[in-house]
Amino acid sequence: MVPAYNESKVLPKLFKRLNTLSVNNPKYSFEFLFINDGSKDNTMDLIVEESKRNNQISYVNLSRNFGKENAMLAGFDYAAGDALVIIDADLQDPPELIPQMIKYWEEGYDDVYAKRESRDGETWLKKSTSHWFYSILDKISNIEIQRDTGDFRLLDRKAIEALKELRESNRYTKGMFSWVGFNKKEITYKRDPRAAGETKWNYRKLFNLAIEGITSFTTAPLRISTYLGFIISTASFVWISYLLIRPLFGVPTGDGYTSIMATILFLGGVQLLSIGIIGEYIGRIFIETKNRPTYLIQDYKKYKSKK
Repeated sequence: MVPAYNESKVLPKLFKRLNTLSVNNPKYSFEFLFINDGSKDNTMDLIVEESKRNNQISYVNLSRNFGKENAMLAGFDYAAGDALVIIDADLQDPPELIPQMIKYWEEGYDDVYAKRESRDGETWLKKSTSHWFYSILDKISNIEIQRDTGDFRLLDRKAIEALKELRESNRYTKGMFSWVGFNKKEITYKRDPRAAGETKWNYRKLFNLAIEGITSFTTAPLRISTYLGFIISTASFVWISYLLIRPLFGVPTGDGYTSIMATILFLGGVQLLSIGIIGEYIGRIFIETKNRPTYLIQDYKKYKSKK
């Protein structure tokens, strides 16, 4: 399954390597399911043309850009094989690793995920923020989330069916892979730079994804707000008591303008932060209660096996 958004520059190279994968592994029947997530370039045209030449290629064309997380759900719904490999179109994850995944799947593993030993082409800031995010999520979540692991993995049919049961609109699929459990196997690889085109993940989108990850799998931010409010309230009570008592011992109070303003601004900031955290959770409740479909399909083509 290949989610794609504006990947026309890299698709010819991807088609060639997927075809090589199929030719070199004749024991297996491959379906290459492309999910076009509302691309604005000629990504969909290239997929359609290639599907006419190669009957192994099927596609789902979404009506607009719903985001990669929802595009992957569409892939889960339309994938028809005994196992499913998720791979990005940019060729940072090598298709040549798939036979090794299949080998472990045949040994009985339900989720064979690829962990990145290196991340060529990524900046120091992106690598560092990713490390910080997973460190925070690991500490506040009750579920162990695999680090340095993306969506590149093989899933058994039972894992796919489990993921299809999770229909929430605010999706963090990397966490869902951990939440559903099953028998997992880790393999490592060196991640390549993009073969062509530009990344669609800017820092704003990565930050939003991080918020999705935290709010989807833990209520710890709400609990932290409660603890922080209790600590600040206790400290404020002690400080007020001190201000009331010290004149009794002849300690001058002074005008106190600076300290009062600092206290007000600090408490105001904490309150706004807490309201913002609560708002994030309420906003997600609001979206889920609408019960809108997570994606809509414009057209699709099913896989036609030669057998």
